[in-house]
Order: sequence, then C-alpha cells, then structure tokens
Amino acid sequence: MEVVKEPIPGLLIIKPRVFKDERGFFLETWQKERYNEIGIKEDFVQDNWSRSTKGVLRGLHFQKEHPQGKLVSVRSGRVFDVAVDIRKDSRTFGEWYGQELTDENNLQMYVPPGFAHGFCVLSEKADFVYKCTNFYMPEDESGLIWNDSDLSINWILDESEIILSDKDKLNPTLAEIA
Repeated sequence: MEVVKEPIPGLLIIKPRVFKDERGFFLETWQKERYNEIGIKEDFVQDNWSRSTKGVLRGLHFQKEHPQGKLVSVRSGRVFDVAVDIRKDSRTFGEWYGQELTDENNLQMYVPPGFAHGFCVLSEKADFVYKCTNFYMPEDESGLIWNDSDLSINWILDESEIILSDKDKLNPTLAEIA
C-alpha cells in the first residue's frame, strides 16, 4: 500500500495494493502494523456500512466531545468524499479536501479525529464502508451544512440532484461552530 497524498496534515489518501488475476482480485482493507507505519495509530472500535442512491449526500458529520477518526472506502459505486478540518487550533482550520472514491480505484481516505466528514453518491447506488476510532454517540453528534458558502465545496452534482436527510438540512455553518 502507499500513501498517495496528505492534502491536509493528518488526512491521508491511501492506495492499497491490489492483487489481480483471471479469478478476480484480493486486497487488504486494514492491517494494523502496516497502517501504523503510515501514521494511523488509533484503534478502531466500530465498522459501518451504508448503501445510498444517486444524489444522497450524508454529512458533513462530526462528534463534538468524542471525535471519531474514520478510514473510509467504497465497495461498490462512486462517491465524492469530503473532509473539513474543524480542529480549532489547526493552521488549516476550515480547509476541506475532496476525493472521488470508487470500487475501481480502491482508494481509501483516512479522516483523523477533529474533521467533519461527508460524502455524495455519484453512481446509481453506492456501498460505503468505514472504520471508526470512537463509538457513535447520538447525543454528541453535530454537523456542518453541506452548502456553506464559506467552504464553497464543489459536490460535483447539481444542487437540484442533492438528497439530504431532514437532520442534515439543519446543520450549522462553520462560522456558527467556530
């Protein structure tokens, strides 16, 4: 595996080594020692899997007092995955990075604790999986509004194609949480 880039300190884009032949392929999605070597030292405590249809935008989520690091990837389909640095003492506070993750490129994004995270489905449907470094705590959950003009995230799809949960429609702006 290789770290393709670190667009914001701590945020990693990882390309696992894929072994392909006429039967199909094999790749490791997590191996503690190898991931420790590239800087992911947290213990993962929970795995999640979501399936969504085209246009669904989930996020931008974070936990306030019990932040989660996430190792994310796509098992089927295509998503545009986004992480926003909300670490108040960070020189990159408010910066975001987006990466297309697909079942063909097999890229992973490591989103460290202290980032808001979300994704938008670009294909007809997508299966999105992620490991978390902390347990989900509904009472600690928060988010950023997906279309915050201060962030100016280009979600690739037209605004009319975006499908949000009622909860995500009410998320605050970055200025409101700062």
